[in-house]
Amino acid sequence: MHHFAEREGFEPPEACTSTVFKTAAIDHSATSPRQKYTYFVSLFLYVFFLNDDNILLRLQVIYENVILLKMNTKKNIFYLFCFLILSSFLLSCEPEVPPATPYSIPIPRYFPTNLHIPKDNPLTVEGIELGRHLFYDERLCGYLGSNPDSMMSCATCHVQANNFDVGMNNPRFPDGKTFGLSGAPTPHNTMPLMNLAFNHEGYFWNGLIHESNPNPQQRTLEDVVLMGIIAPHEMNSTPERAVYALKQNPKYPDLFKKAFGTEEINIVRVQKAIAQFIRTLVSGNSKFDRFLRGEEQLTAAEMRGFVLFTTEEGADCFHCHGGSGNPLFTTNLFYNNALSTVFDALLDRYSVTKNSQDIGAFRAPSLRNIMVSAPYMHDGRFKTIDEALEFYNFGLQYSPYVHPLMHKIEQGGAFLTPPQMADLKEFLHTLTDDEFLTNPKFSKP
Repeated sequence: MHHFAEREGFEPPEACTSTVFKTAAIDHSATSPRQKYTYFVSLFLYVFFLNDDNILLRLQVIYENVILLKMNTKKNIFYLFCFLILSSFLLSCEPEVPPATPYSIPIPRYFPTNLHIPKDNPLTVEGIELGRHLFYDERLCGYLGSNPDSMMSCATCHVQANNFDVGMNNPRFPDGKTFGLSGAPTPHNTMPLMNLAFNHEGYFWNGLIHESNPNPQQRTLEDVVLMGIIAPHEMNSTPERAVYALKQNPKYPDLFKKAFGTEEINIVRVQKAIAQFIRTLVSGNSKFDRFLRGEEQLTAAEMRGFVLFTTEEGADCFHCHGGSGNPLFTTNLFYNNALSTVFDALLDRYSVTKNSQDIGAFRAPSLRNIMVSAPYMHDGRFKTIDEALEFYNFGLQYSPYVHPLMHKIEQGGAFLTPPQMADLKEFLHTLTDDEFLTNPKFSKP
Protein backbone atom coordinates (compact mmCIF):
# COMPACT_ATOMS: atom_id res chain seq x y z
CA MET A 1 0.00 0.00 0.00
CA HIS A 2 3.04 2.32 -0.08
CA HIS A 3 3.63 2.33 -3.81
CA PHE A 4 4.29 6.07 -3.85
CA ALA A 5 5.70 6.52 -0.39
CA GLU A 6 8.59 4.22 -1.16
CA ARG A 7 9.81 6.63 -3.81
CA GLU A 8 11.59 9.75 -2.54
CA GLY A 9 11.74 12.64 -4.95
CA PHE A 10 8.51 11.40 -6.54
CA GLU A 11 7.97 12.81 -10.01
CA PRO A 12 4.74 12.66 -12.07
CA PRO A 13 6.13 10.55 -14.97
CA GLU A 14 7.32 7.90 -12.52
CA ALA A 15 3.87 7.59 -10.95
CA CYS A 16 2.72 5.33 -13.69
CA THR A 17 5.53 2.86 -12.97
CA SER A 18 4.13 1.78 -9.60
CA THR A 19 2.67 -1.71 -9.42
CA VAL A 20 -0.90 -0.52 -9.17
CA PHE A 21 -0.63 2.10 -11.92
CA LYS A 22 1.38 -0.10 -14.23
CA THR A 23 -0.94 -3.09 -13.97
CA ALA A 24 -4.07 -1.01 -14.36
CA ALA A 25 -2.66 0.86 -17.31
CA ILE A 26 -1.73 -2.32 -19.18
CA ASP A 27 -4.83 -4.38 -18.60
CA HIS A 28 -7.74 -3.02 -16.64
CA SER A 29 -9.41 -6.42 -16.58
CA ALA A 30 -6.42 -7.89 -14.79
CA THR A 31 -6.72 -5.64 -11.78
CA SER A 32 -8.87 -5.89 -8.74
CA PRO A 33 -11.60 -3.31 -8.15
CA ARG A 34 -9.40 -1.91 -5.40
CA GLN A 35 -6.53 -1.35 -7.84
CA LYS A 36 -8.84 0.13 -10.43
CA TYR A 37 -10.23 2.62 -7.97
CA THR A 38 -6.73 3.48 -6.82
CA TYR A 39 -5.53 4.09 -10.35
CA PHE A 40 -8.43 6.05 -11.75
CA VAL A 41 -9.31 8.18 -8.73
CA SER A 42 -5.68 9.06 -8.04
CA LEU A 43 -5.04 9.88 -11.67
CA PHE A 44 -8.21 11.99 -11.78
CA LEU A 45 -7.17 13.95 -8.72
CA TYR A 46 -3.63 14.32 -10.04
CA VAL A 47 -4.87 15.95 -13.23
CA PHE A 48 -7.36 18.26 -11.57
CA PHE A 49 -5.28 19.36 -8.61
CA LEU A 50 -2.51 21.15 -10.53
CA ASN A 51 -0.18 18.15 -10.77
CA ASP A 52 0.84 18.57 -7.15
CA ASP A 53 3.02 15.54 -6.52
CA ASN A 54 2.85 15.78 -2.74
CA ILE A 55 -0.93 15.82 -2.83
CA LEU A 56 -1.04 12.84 -5.16
CA LEU A 57 1.34 10.93 -2.93
CA ARG A 58 -0.79 11.42 0.16
CA LEU A 59 -4.09 10.85 -1.62
CA GLN A 60 -2.76 7.55 -2.97
CA VAL A 61 -1.85 6.36 0.49
CA ILE A 62 -5.14 7.49 2.01
CA TYR A 63 -7.21 5.93 -0.72
CA GLU A 64 -5.41 2.58 -0.62
CA ASN A 65 -6.07 2.47 3.12
CA VAL A 66 -9.72 3.29 2.57
CA ILE A 67 -10.23 0.57 -0.03
CA LEU A 68 -8.44 -2.03 2.09
CA LEU A 69 -11.62 -2.05 4.14
CA LYS A 70 -14.03 -4.82 3.23
CA MET A 71 -15.33 -3.85 -0.19
CA ASN A 72 -18.72 -4.85 -1.55
CA THR A 73 -20.80 -3.27 -4.22
CA LYS A 74 -23.30 -1.78 -1.75
CA LYS A 75 -20.65 0.07 0.23
CA ASN A 76 -18.41 1.34 -2.57
CA ILE A 77 -20.18 4.68 -2.81
CA PHE A 78 -19.94 5.13 0.96
CA TYR A 79 -16.20 4.42 0.95
CA LEU A 80 -15.63 6.71 -1.99
CA PHE A 81 -17.56 9.43 -0.17
CA CYS A 82 -15.34 8.97 2.90
CA PHE A 83 -12.28 9.17 0.71
CA LEU A 84 -13.40 12.43 -0.87
CA ILE A 85 -14.06 13.95 2.54
CA LEU A 86 -10.56 12.99 3.66
CA SER A 87 -9.13 14.31 0.41
CA SER A 88 -10.86 17.66 0.79
CA PHE A 89 -9.50 17.98 4.31
CA LEU A 90 -6.02 17.09 3.12
CA LEU A 91 -6.10 19.64 0.33
CA SER A 92 -7.38 22.38 2.64
CA CYS A 93 -4.46 21.73 4.96
CA GLU A 94 -1.82 22.29 2.29
CA PRO A 95 0.63 24.90 3.58
CA GLU A 96 0.16 28.29 1.93
CA VAL A 97 2.86 30.78 1.03
CA PRO A 98 2.86 33.51 3.69
CA PRO A 99 1.58 36.79 2.26
CA ALA A 100 4.21 39.39 1.46
CA THR A 101 4.94 41.82 4.28
CA PRO A 102 3.57 45.35 3.70
CA TYR A 103 6.19 48.10 3.75
CA SER A 104 5.76 51.78 4.48
CA ILE A 105 8.33 54.30 3.30
CA PRO A 106 9.79 56.24 6.23
CA ILE A 107 8.96 59.84 5.32
CA PRO A 108 11.62 62.34 6.47
CA ARG A 109 10.42 65.23 8.55
CA TYR A 110 9.08 68.17 6.51
CA PHE A 111 8.76 66.02 3.38
CA PRO A 112 5.38 65.80 1.63
CA THR A 113 3.29 62.85 2.77
CA ASN A 114 1.41 62.18 -0.47
CA LEU A 115 3.30 59.29 -1.99
CA HIS A 116 3.01 58.23 -5.61
CA ILE A 117 2.48 54.47 -5.33
CA PRO A 118 0.04 52.71 -7.68
CA LYS A 119 -2.70 50.63 -6.09
CA ASP A 120 -1.81 47.57 -8.15
CA ASN A 121 1.77 47.51 -6.88
CA PRO A 122 1.87 48.17 -3.14
CA LEU A 123 5.26 48.07 -1.47
CA THR A 124 6.25 44.87 0.32
CA VAL A 125 9.45 43.86 2.05
CA GLU A 126 9.81 40.85 -0.20
CA GLY A 127 8.98 42.75 -3.38
CA ILE A 128 11.54 45.42 -2.58
CA GLU A 129 14.22 42.83 -1.89
CA LEU A 130 13.49 41.07 -5.16
CA GLY A 131 13.64 44.42 -6.91
CA ARG A 132 17.04 45.14 -5.40
CA HIS A 133 18.42 41.88 -6.80
CA LEU A 134 16.94 42.61 -10.22
CA PHE A 135 18.16 46.22 -10.21
CA TYR A 136 21.76 45.05 -9.96
CA ASP A 137 21.46 41.94 -12.15
CA GLU A 138 23.23 42.30 -15.50
CA ARG A 139 21.20 39.37 -16.82
CA LEU A 140 18.24 41.72 -16.97
CA CYS A 141 19.47 42.73 -20.43
CA GLY A 142 18.96 39.15 -21.60
CA TYR A 143 22.62 38.37 -22.20
CA LEU A 144 24.07 35.17 -20.75
CA GLY A 145 27.63 35.46 -21.96
CA SER A 146 30.71 36.86 -20.23
CA ASN A 147 31.62 39.88 -22.37
CA PRO A 148 31.27 42.88 -20.01
CA ASP A 149 30.53 45.20 -22.92
CA SER A 150 27.36 43.19 -23.62
CA MET A 151 26.13 43.25 -20.02
CA MET A 152 23.94 45.92 -18.51
CA SER A 153 21.82 46.36 -15.40
CA CYS A 154 19.90 49.32 -14.04
CA ALA A 155 22.89 49.99 -11.81
CA THR A 156 25.19 50.32 -14.82
CA CYS A 157 23.93 53.86 -15.35
CA HIS A 158 22.45 54.51 -11.91
CA VAL A 159 25.31 54.27 -9.42
CA GLN A 160 24.47 54.59 -5.73
CA ALA A 161 27.60 56.59 -4.84
CA ASN A 162 26.62 59.06 -7.59
CA ASN A 163 23.10 59.64 -6.31
CA PHE A 164 21.93 56.77 -8.51
CA ASP A 165 23.09 58.89 -11.43
CA VAL A 166 25.74 58.01 -14.02
CA GLY A 167 28.48 60.21 -12.52
CA MET A 168 31.68 61.48 -14.09
CA ASN A 169 33.71 58.63 -12.61
CA ASN A 170 31.73 55.80 -14.20
CA PRO A 171 34.19 53.32 -15.78
CA ARG A 172 31.63 52.43 -18.46
CA PHE A 173 30.92 56.07 -19.33
CA PRO A 174 33.98 58.10 -18.28
CA ASP A 175 32.64 61.40 -19.62
CA GLY A 176 29.14 60.87 -18.22
CA LYS A 177 27.70 60.31 -21.70
CA THR A 178 25.66 57.14 -21.68
CA PHE A 179 24.84 54.84 -24.58
CA GLY A 180 22.99 51.58 -25.00
CA LEU A 181 24.08 48.07 -25.87
CA SER A 182 23.30 48.86 -29.49
CA GLY A 183 25.79 51.71 -29.36
CA ALA A 184 23.02 54.31 -29.69
CA PRO A 185 23.56 57.37 -27.45
CA THR A 186 21.01 58.07 -24.73
CA PRO A 187 18.92 61.11 -25.78
CA HIS A 188 19.23 62.85 -22.42
CA ASN A 189 21.60 62.96 -19.52
CA THR A 190 20.79 60.30 -16.94
CA MET A 191 18.56 61.49 -14.10
CA PRO A 192 19.15 60.36 -10.50
CA LEU A 193 16.77 57.77 -9.06
CA MET A 194 16.06 59.50 -5.79
CA ASN A 195 12.87 60.55 -3.96
CA LEU A 196 10.75 59.44 -6.93
CA ALA A 197 7.94 58.32 -4.63
CA PHE A 198 7.25 62.02 -4.01
CA ASN A 199 7.07 62.93 -7.69
CA HIS A 200 3.56 63.33 -9.12
CA GLU A 201 4.58 65.35 -12.17
CA GLY A 202 5.86 62.49 -14.33
CA TYR A 203 9.26 60.98 -15.08
CA PHE A 204 12.08 61.83 -17.48
CA TRP A 205 13.42 65.29 -18.25
CA ASN A 206 10.26 66.14 -20.17
CA GLY A 207 7.68 64.41 -17.95
CA LEU A 208 6.66 62.02 -20.72
CA ILE A 209 5.86 59.21 -18.28
CA HIS A 210 2.70 60.38 -16.58
CA GLU A 211 -0.78 59.07 -15.83
CA SER A 212 -2.19 61.45 -18.44
CA ASN A 213 -0.13 59.93 -21.27
CA PRO A 214 -2.51 58.51 -23.91
CA ASN A 215 -0.12 55.59 -24.36
CA PRO A 216 -0.99 53.11 -21.58
CA GLN A 217 2.58 51.77 -21.68
CA GLN A 218 4.10 55.14 -20.79
CA ARG A 219 2.41 56.10 -17.55
CA THR A 220 4.19 54.64 -14.55
CA LEU A 221 7.58 53.87 -13.12
CA GLU A 222 6.84 50.24 -13.93
CA ASP A 223 6.62 51.28 -17.59
CA VAL A 224 10.00 53.01 -17.31
CA VAL A 225 11.54 49.68 -16.29
CA LEU A 226 10.23 47.96 -19.41
CA MET A 227 11.27 50.87 -21.62
CA GLY A 228 14.81 50.56 -20.27
CA ILE A 229 14.91 46.88 -21.21
CA ILE A 230 13.76 47.32 -24.79
CA ALA A 231 15.19 50.75 -25.74
CA PRO A 232 18.12 50.54 -28.22
CA HIS A 233 19.88 53.33 -26.30
CA GLU A 234 19.65 51.24 -23.13
CA MET A 235 19.51 47.43 -22.84
CA ASN A 236 18.33 46.87 -26.43
CA SER A 237 16.63 43.63 -25.44
CA THR A 238 13.17 42.06 -25.29
CA PRO A 239 10.96 40.99 -22.38
CA GLU A 240 11.30 37.37 -23.47
CA ARG A 241 15.10 37.47 -23.46
CA ALA A 242 15.19 39.21 -20.10
CA VAL A 243 12.85 36.69 -18.47
CA TYR A 244 14.68 33.73 -19.98
CA ALA A 245 18.02 34.99 -18.70
CA LEU A 246 16.65 35.59 -15.21
CA LYS A 247 15.24 32.08 -15.10
CA GLN A 248 18.76 30.70 -15.37
CA ASN A 249 19.58 32.05 -11.92
CA PRO A 250 18.47 29.53 -9.25
CA LYS A 251 17.94 32.22 -6.62
CA TYR A 252 14.95 33.80 -8.33
CA PRO A 253 12.15 31.21 -8.00
CA ASP A 254 12.21 31.52 -4.22
CA LEU A 255 12.51 35.33 -4.33
CA PHE A 256 9.57 35.61 -6.73
CA LYS A 257 7.53 33.20 -4.62
CA LYS A 258 8.12 35.25 -1.48
CA ALA A 259 7.24 38.47 -3.29
CA PHE A 260 4.28 37.34 -5.41
CA GLY A 261 3.09 34.01 -4.03
CA THR A 262 4.37 31.68 -6.76
CA GLU A 263 7.69 30.98 -8.44
CA GLU A 264 6.54 32.31 -11.80
CA ILE A 265 8.96 34.76 -13.38
CA ASN A 266 7.37 37.13 -15.88
CA ILE A 267 8.06 40.62 -17.14
CA VAL A 268 5.18 42.26 -15.26
CA ARG A 269 6.53 40.98 -11.95
CA VAL A 270 10.02 42.12 -12.92
CA GLN A 271 8.70 45.61 -13.63
CA LYS A 272 6.77 45.77 -10.38
CA ALA A 273 9.63 44.56 -8.21
CA ILE A 274 12.21 46.97 -9.64
CA ALA A 275 9.74 49.85 -9.36
CA GLN A 276 9.12 48.96 -5.72
CA PHE A 277 12.83 49.06 -4.97
CA ILE A 278 13.33 52.40 -6.73
CA ARG A 279 10.47 53.97 -4.76
CA THR A 280 12.29 53.20 -1.52
CA LEU A 281 15.35 55.24 -2.59
CA VAL A 282 14.63 58.14 -0.26
CA SER A 283 17.28 60.71 0.59
CA GLY A 284 16.41 62.82 3.63
CA ASN A 285 19.33 62.90 6.05
CA SER A 286 21.77 65.48 4.74
CA LYS A 287 23.39 68.08 6.96
CA PHE A 288 20.71 70.52 5.87
CA ASP A 289 17.99 68.07 6.96
CA ARG A 290 19.62 67.78 10.35
CA PHE A 291 19.78 71.59 10.48
CA LEU A 292 16.03 71.78 9.83
CA ARG A 293 15.43 69.25 12.60
CA GLY A 294 17.56 71.25 15.01
CA GLU A 295 20.19 68.52 15.27
CA GLU A 296 23.10 70.38 13.68
CA GLN A 297 24.14 73.92 12.88
CA LEU A 298 25.29 75.35 9.58
CA THR A 299 28.61 77.14 9.42
CA ALA A 300 28.64 80.88 8.74
CA ALA A 301 29.58 80.27 5.09
CA GLU A 302 26.87 77.63 4.66
CA MET A 303 24.29 79.96 6.18
CA ARG A 304 25.30 82.79 3.86
CA GLY A 305 24.99 80.40 0.95
CA PHE A 306 21.55 79.35 2.15
CA VAL A 307 20.43 82.99 2.20
CA LEU A 308 21.76 83.50 -1.33
CA PHE A 309 19.99 80.36 -2.49
CA THR A 310 16.59 81.38 -1.09
CA THR A 311 16.40 85.09 -1.96
CA GLU A 312 15.64 86.87 -5.21
CA GLU A 313 18.31 89.42 -4.35
CA GLY A 314 20.83 86.61 -4.15
CA ALA A 315 21.14 83.62 -6.48
CA ASP A 316 17.35 83.19 -6.78
CA CYS A 317 17.47 79.39 -6.92
CA PHE A 318 14.51 78.57 -4.73
CA HIS A 319 11.68 79.20 -7.17
CA CYS A 320 12.53 76.08 -9.15
CA HIS A 321 14.58 74.11 -6.66
CA GLY A 322 12.86 74.68 -3.33
CA GLY A 323 14.40 75.31 0.06
CA SER A 324 13.42 74.90 3.70
CA GLY A 325 9.74 74.99 2.70
CA ASN A 326 10.34 72.40 -0.01
CA PRO A 327 13.14 70.10 1.15
CA LEU A 328 12.83 67.94 -1.97
CA PHE A 329 14.85 70.76 -3.57
CA THR A 330 12.76 70.58 -6.71
CA THR A 331 9.24 71.41 -7.73
CA ASN A 332 9.49 68.56 -10.26
CA LEU A 333 8.12 71.06 -12.80
CA PHE A 334 9.53 72.15 -16.14
CA TYR A 335 11.28 75.38 -17.07
CA ASN A 336 13.12 76.99 -19.92
CA ASN A 337 16.09 78.12 -17.85
CA ALA A 338 17.70 80.35 -20.49
CA LEU A 339 20.23 77.68 -21.38
CA SER A 340 20.07 78.36 -25.11
CA THR A 341 18.40 80.31 -27.91
CA VAL A 342 18.41 77.33 -30.28
CA PHE A 343 15.64 74.83 -29.66
CA ASP A 344 16.39 71.79 -31.73
CA ALA A 345 15.90 69.28 -28.93
CA LEU A 346 13.16 66.90 -30.01
CA LEU A 347 12.36 65.72 -26.51
CA ASP A 348 11.73 68.91 -24.54
CA ARG A 349 8.55 69.54 -22.58
CA TYR A 350 6.93 70.96 -25.71
CA SER A 351 7.20 67.52 -27.34
CA VAL A 352 4.82 66.26 -24.65
CA THR A 353 2.39 69.16 -24.19
CA LYS A 354 2.51 70.89 -27.61
CA ASN A 355 2.24 74.12 -25.64
CA SER A 356 4.54 76.76 -27.14
CA GLN A 357 5.35 78.03 -23.65
CA ASP A 358 7.14 74.72 -23.05
CA ILE A 359 9.61 75.10 -25.92
CA GLY A 360 13.09 74.41 -24.57
CA ALA A 361 11.73 73.54 -21.13
CA PHE A 362 13.02 70.64 -19.05
CA ARG A 363 12.52 69.39 -15.52
CA ALA A 364 14.21 71.19 -12.65
CA PRO A 365 16.12 68.26 -11.10
CA SER A 366 16.48 67.93 -7.38
CA LEU A 367 19.63 69.49 -5.97
CA ARG A 368 19.93 66.85 -3.28
CA ASN A 369 23.34 65.20 -3.58
CA ILE A 370 24.02 67.60 -6.43
CA MET A 371 27.75 67.62 -5.69
CA VAL A 372 28.03 63.95 -6.78
CA SER A 373 25.51 64.09 -9.64
CA ALA A 374 27.60 65.52 -12.49
CA PRO A 375 27.26 65.99 -15.40
CA TYR A 376 24.55 68.65 -15.27
CA MET A 377 21.63 69.84 -17.42
CA HIS A 378 19.43 67.67 -19.66
CA ASP A 379 22.24 67.27 -22.17
CA GLY A 380 25.06 66.90 -19.63
CA ARG A 381 26.91 69.90 -21.07
CA PHE A 382 28.37 71.00 -17.74
CA LYS A 383 30.88 68.57 -16.29
CA THR A 384 31.49 70.35 -12.98
CA ILE A 385 29.39 72.24 -10.47
CA ASP A 386 31.54 75.31 -11.10
CA GLU A 387 30.55 75.31 -14.78
CA ALA A 388 26.87 75.03 -13.87
CA LEU A 389 27.07 77.85 -11.32
CA GLU A 390 28.97 80.09 -13.70
CA PHE A 391 26.20 79.68 -16.27
CA TYR A 392 23.59 80.89 -13.79
CA ASN A 393 25.88 83.67 -12.62
CA PHE A 394 26.52 85.35 -15.97
CA GLY A 395 25.58 83.04 -18.85
CA LEU A 396 21.78 83.27 -19.17
CA GLN A 397 20.52 83.62 -22.75
CA TYR A 398 17.31 85.45 -23.50
CA SER A 399 14.56 84.01 -25.70
CA PRO A 400 10.79 84.46 -25.82
CA TYR A 401 10.44 81.08 -24.15
CA VAL A 402 12.43 81.74 -20.98
CA HIS A 403 10.32 80.95 -17.94
CA PRO A 404 8.97 84.00 -16.04
CA LEU A 405 10.56 82.75 -12.80
CA MET A 406 14.02 83.34 -14.29
CA HIS A 407 14.16 86.78 -12.71
CA LYS A 408 17.84 87.30 -13.50
CA ILE A 409 17.36 87.03 -17.27
CA GLU A 410 17.27 90.77 -17.87
CA GLN A 411 20.80 91.19 -16.56
CA GLY A 412 22.05 87.89 -17.92
CA GLY A 413 22.68 86.20 -14.57
CA ALA A 414 22.95 86.61 -10.81
CA PHE A 415 26.40 88.26 -10.95
CA LEU A 416 27.49 87.02 -7.54
CA THR A 417 30.97 87.87 -6.34
CA PRO A 418 33.59 85.12 -6.01
CA PRO A 419 33.13 84.98 -2.20
CA GLN A 420 29.38 84.68 -2.67
CA MET A 421 29.86 81.90 -5.20
CA ALA A 422 32.06 80.10 -2.70
CA ASP A 423 29.37 80.46 -0.01
CA LEU A 424 26.73 79.12 -2.39
CA LYS A 425 28.86 76.05 -3.05
CA GLU A 426 29.31 75.52 0.68
CA PHE A 427 25.54 75.47 1.06
CA LEU A 428 25.13 72.99 -1.79
CA HIS A 429 27.55 70.69 0.00
CA THR A 430 25.08 70.52 2.92
CA LEU A 431 22.60 68.78 0.62
CA THR A 432 24.83 65.70 0.34
CA ASP A 433 23.29 62.73 2.15
CA ASP A 434 26.18 60.35 2.86
CA GLU A 435 23.88 57.86 4.53
CA PHE A 436 21.83 57.56 1.34
CA LEU A 437 24.92 57.19 -0.83
CA THR A 438 26.23 54.28 1.24
CA ASN A 439 23.09 52.66 2.67
CA PRO A 440 23.56 48.86 2.37
CA LYS A 441 19.81 48.44 1.87
CA PHE A 442 20.23 50.18 -1.46
CA SER A 443 23.48 48.47 -2.42
CA LYS A 444 24.18 45.41 -4.54
CA PRO A 445 23.07 42.21 -2.76
